[in-house]
Amino acid sequence: MQVVVCSKPNEMSLIDRPVPDCQPGEALVAIRRIGICGTDIHAFGGNQPYFDYPRVLGHELGGEVVAVAADVDPSLVGQAVYVIPYLHCGECRACRQGRTNCCQRLEVIGVHRDGGMAERLNVPASHLVPVPGLSAEALALVECQAIGAHAVRRAQVAADELVLVVGAGPIGIGVLQVAKSCGARVAMIDTNRDRLALCRDDLGADAVWHAFDDEIGAEIEMLNDGALADVVFDATGNPGAMNRGFDFVGHGGRYVLVSVVKADVSFSDPEFHKKELTLLGSRNATHEDFETVTRLMASGDLLTEPLITHRGRLEELPTLMPQWCAPDSGVVKAMVTLDAEPARAEP
Repeated sequence: MQVVVCSKPNEMSLIDRPVPDCQPGEALVAIRRIGICGTDIHAFGGNQPYFDYPRVLGHELGGEVVAVAADVDPSLVGQAVYVIPYLHCGECRACRQGRTNCCQRLEVIGVHRDGGMAERLNVPASHLVPVPGLSAEALALVECQAIGAHAVRRAQVAADELVLVVGAGPIGIGVLQVAKSCGARVAMIDTNRDRLALCRDDLGADAVWHAFDDEIGAEIEMLNDGALADVVFDATGNPGAMNRGFDFVGHGGRYVLVSVVKADVSFSDPEFHKKELTLLGSRNATHEDFETVTRLMASGDLLTEPLITHRGRLEELPTLMPQWCAPDSGVVKAMVTLDAEPARAEP
């Protein structure tokens, strides 16, 4: 089978490997679609924490089960599935409390172990979820949208709260759509005007602002009865933006860091205490968050098609990945196709 390996930062190659045999508890998945995530982009560029090379990237995966181990339900064969890539130990205190997303010994497919940039991948059957009626591309986008759903649940977003999302990439867009489904008013900040237009025109954002607008604080107060935002989410992966986000949170508000960076985050302690802010980290997602996303996808309240701006095939990845990672690429979400269905041309 064909596999794409990231051997070191900024270098990928297409190689052949044997198709793996199913080990106990596993199913063999024919990968149909791979969403390219910010984690993949950062790993390719050498800026991803928790990462070693060489590595097969890819954890946003939609596929079809083609074989199972003897101890796995054979009815799974032939079903279209998405992959939950977070492999938790089930024994640590976090797992025992249901916090499997931040397991003490967590391994993520495509980060800590080889992932789905391959024609076939063995996955624990417990981490495969069949969803009849969703396309292969939608299945490949469940995971990144579930990260947004988890962040919204962590923040306990309520109806009519003003939510500010900083960063209009796929994760920020997930936060936008799930928060809207909770009845919140949602504003977006980004440096990319095309992404802001997508959020406003196609995804229902109530307001959008360019990050270099010096009047953002005043604009927020105009929307929220003279107060700053009730909840701010950072989905930028930029330390400067993460530090700045504290300035947008109102008194009694919550600030949720969805991004992870190789940097320190700092804030003014007097301002933090004066506002009595709640600071939250949000990592990965749980089964509950995945189920929220597939329910919203099925009802039409969470859209995926507008996110996909670029497409290519597995064998093209060593050439396409540097292009997609370029700041001026215009990529919101790139999607890799592996089956016989012709990939649509990029815009």
